[in-house]
Amino acid sequence: MTREEIKQTYSMKDILVKCGLPGPNRAGFIKCPFHKGDHEASMKIYDKDFHCFGCGANGDIFTFTERFYGISFKDAFLMLGGEYEKNPSFRSSLAIYRAKKEKLMREKQEAKMRDKCRLNNDLISVYREFLNRAEPLSDAWCDCYNALQLELYHAELLEERR
Repeated sequence: MTREEIKQTYSMKDILVKCGLPGPNRAGFIKCPFHKGDHEASMKIYDKDFHCFGCGANGDIFTFTERFYGISFKDAFLMLGGEYEKNPSFRSSLAIYRAKKEKLMREKQEAKMRDKCRLNNDLISVYREFLNRAEPLSDAWCDCYNALQLELYHAELLEERR
């Protein structure tokens, strides 16, 4: 396929699905995958292109694929079904393989972070419940209070890393 055929075949929403990102909200926004600290969705997804109002990233489906996987235009073109040559070179196959591995590692890290947050929230709930049941200012109550404060601190740290 040529560049124009690929652009006609895929919309930006299709590219988001290929990259494993959630679809845009009703207004057409997603959280930008290109910068950290995005608490609200700042990237507008149009039919054939995108624009981030947070970091200024913009472009078409090829630009998004290049930036998301950290690959060249040629590799993004081949990844989306373009044809330069009959057999893809070892270098482009390696780039595609690395991009898939990086995506898999990102997904594993996100799953690990979700598990940490879930465990932290469970501990906070347990400590709060015990504080309500224990006699105020007893040794057990004080130990539980200190543990709760530590878990609340961990919750803040986890929220900053997201």
